[in-house]
Amino acid sequence: MKKTVALCTSIPEKQMEMIKEQCDITICGELKHGKGNVTEDMTREECMGHEIVVLGDEYAGADTIKAWAKSGMKFMGVAKGTPATVDYDAIQDAGLELSYTPGRNRVAVAEFNMGLMIAAARNLTLSCTGLSKGEHTGPAKENIYDVPDVKNVTFGPLDENHPFTDYGIGFELYGKKLGIAGYGAIGREVAVRARAFGMEILGYDPYMPAEKIEADGARAVDLDTMLAESDMVSIHLPVLPSTKAIVNKDWFSKMKPTAYLINTARAAVIHQQDLVEALQNQEIGGAAIDVYWEEPVPANHPLLSMRNVVCTPHMAGLTTDVDNWSGTMMGDEVLAYLKDEPRKYIWKVRK
Repeated sequence: MKKTVALCTSIPEKQMEMIKEQCDITICGELKHGKGNVTEDMTREECMGHEIVVLGDEYAGADTIKAWAKSGMKFMGVAKGTPATVDYDAIQDAGLELSYTPGRNRVAVAEFNMGLMIAAARNLTLSCTGLSKGEHTGPAKENIYDVPDVKNVTFGPLDENHPFTDYGIGFELYGKKLGIAGYGAIGREVAVRARAFGMEILGYDPYMPAEKIEADGARAVDLDTMLAESDMVSIHLPVLPSTKAIVNKDWFSKMKPTAYLINTARAAVIHQQDLVEALQNQEIGGAAIDVYWEEPVPANHPLLSMRNVVCTPHMAGLTTDVDNWSGTMMGDEVLAYLKDEPRKYIWKVRK
């Protein structure tokens, strides 16, 4: 008799064919109804009675997990880098392990992170937005293709009306020090890319052996050293009871007044008011932020109007490639379970 799978996220076809040999698959959740169109009640009902439950972004609280376990669930997977959408205590109480997909979007986030660093260092969003609004532009022309024969085309004299004066010319990443707070899968990918830009990497992670950090050519340091020396501090911390609002005024007071904070992790690890005040009071040079304490970010949030802050709408971890990476990892987990082999990606909570 075949096992039953409730599948809420996509798995590559090659693995699906192998799973189908041993399982009957029911498409559920967002894979069936589309992104954002599913409630927990819908997910609970659709996945009930299946031995294997694989979620994507669907929520599953304690009552849902208890009901699934009672109805025969023996495998649970969440295709996310941090499975914050499910009640892990309830999974443990049911005597189950939770498969997840750590680092599935590590390349996507790392590449975006580098983009934010460049945008912050060179004032890209400030100047791009200003130009599109008509700042520092010339008068309208009837024929834009009729151009004068000038060898050195520039924006004119460097005076108080010049874009360099208004937006600032920024600085190079080359030769600067980048502090990596959290040297996990994403932090390491950022470090490797930043080294290619000629940056010196200071890695801070109390859970990571120094030799692993230094194997990448980075320097393993304590928190105070990272904060004091870094020209940019990039946050890659998970949200845990011990990390909530850990990036606070104490951190900012130890950073250089010219240093930038980059966050593509979770807003909850940063003390919101302390960050706003540090930027307003010029305790730090600026920030590049992709995640917020409430999303969508409130229209009147002060970060949105600060000239020394780059803001993007929580898009670092999503590309057209990420679902394939996470689906492949989760497919491997399901196949390992079916073969009664050890699973590779088991979630373990850090306090």
